[in-house]
Amino acid sequence: MTTLPGHGQELERAITARQLSMIAIGGAIGTGLFLASGGAIAQAGPGGALLGYSIMGLAVYCMMQSLGEMATQLPIRGSFEAYAERFVDPSLAFAAGWNYWLSWTITLAAELVAGALIIKFWFPHANTTLWAMGFFAVLFGLNWMTVKAYAEAEYWFAGIKVITVIVFLGVGVLLIFGGLGGEAVGFQNWSLVDAKTGQSAPFVGGFLGVLGVFMVAGFSFQGTEGVGLAAAETADPVTNVPKAIRSVFWRILLFYVGAIFVVGTLVGFNNPNLLNGDESHVAYSPFTMVFQHVPHVGYYAASLMNAVILSAVLSCGNSAFYVATRMLHALACAGKAPKPFARLNKRGVPVAALFATGVVGACAFFSNYIGDQKIYQLLYNASSLSGFLIWLGIAICHLRFRRAWVAQGRSLSDLKFQAKFYPYGTWLSLLLFLAVLFGANAGVFRADPFSWFDCITSYLMIPIFILLYSIHKLWKRTRVVPLQDCEF
Repeated sequence: MTTLPGHGQELERAITARQLSMIAIGGAIGTGLFLASGGAIAQAGPGGALLGYSIMGLAVYCMMQSLGEMATQLPIRGSFEAYAERFVDPSLAFAAGWNYWLSWTITLAAELVAGALIIKFWFPHANTTLWAMGFFAVLFGLNWMTVKAYAEAEYWFAGIKVITVIVFLGVGVLLIFGGLGGEAVGFQNWSLVDAKTGQSAPFVGGFLGVLGVFMVAGFSFQGTEGVGLAAAETADPVTNVPKAIRSVFWRILLFYVGAIFVVGTLVGFNNPNLLNGDESHVAYSPFTMVFQHVPHVGYYAASLMNAVILSAVLSCGNSAFYVATRMLHALACAGKAPKPFARLNKRGVPVAALFATGVVGACAFFSNYIGDQKIYQLLYNASSLSGFLIWLGIAICHLRFRRAWVAQGRSLSDLKFQAKFYPYGTWLSLLLFLAVLFGANAGVFRADPFSWFDCITSYLMIPIFILLYSIHKLWKRTRVVPLQDCEF
């Protein structure tokens, strides 16, 4: 059990090993794969998307190793927010915690908009606001119940996603080589030339195109770090957290790289129904578009795939609601947020934090007035930037964690789990995250005509993070924690 200081209430360690593994899997499989990956292919071509997702997958693997070492040793409420408090600077913890909460409330909104976009496969003229409200009510209800209900719902949601991706990869390979009775598609999309723009595959948009994919990939992989937060409510975290961490690399390799290869082979980067492809067309999931190629049953197969993808989107929204609520709860327990957010009901659910998260997530209801694709891209861009700031913080925390561990005379052999490739993997992820934060959206400065709206929304989360850090630093007069004073 995890006791809340001064509140006499507890978070229940009710998440089992099988549920934690599925939460780890479900956190990385969402609209980033099922919807935004189409935008990555339209932006950078199949080769650029594949390269971008592969490099980002490696960086995320290194980051998860760092988090795994700390979360196994200290499975505490707040995870990386608490690690920043103990090993770096309380002001960094304050900024990281609020940034993470904001990131996941934005992700919740993005998932609700994505769900409404997916509905348009069947109902092209559907009112996205009404659909988003309906999805919101379902997710709020799931999170209103006990953590056991959340974990069990996420287990089955994630299971559906895993089966979907495996079936998709199998069907995709058969379609490529003509194994379903149709004509073999082959690899012509990897050398496709767009007559309108003159761009050619497999790489479209050059280096900046690949750099832009990093942002989409960051949104796609965001959620894997949720294992660190779930560790505080996990039975036997010393055994179960490392198991969940180890599965990340192979999941990324198989699901993302495999899926991008199949989609890039079967769907041309200039297809107008891809996200970013053509604003005048409805954006479909590239997974649904692939299943339209199945001979004789294309529409029905695509409809079934679309329904499964919708459940996957709700799964990601479910995770977003849970993670954001727990982070706000942890901030309140640490005195970094108003005290009411620390209170739990009889079922162990932080209801006030749940309501606050829902209020911000409800910004999805404006999608019908701003434009579905536009607001979705803005939301996942903002969420990605926030995610990279968190991952950067995790890498910094791990470097300080190791230095403090050694400085206090502790042996590395006493660590319950040791991160692979330390320190090279940690530094690699740190430098790559920095490059993406400031470089991935550099294309907005080359746009013709230049858009201040796009420029501001592309970088807004960075000054917000700096502002949060600075306000807390001036308010509390904090300092970097000396290595000898770091708490283990």
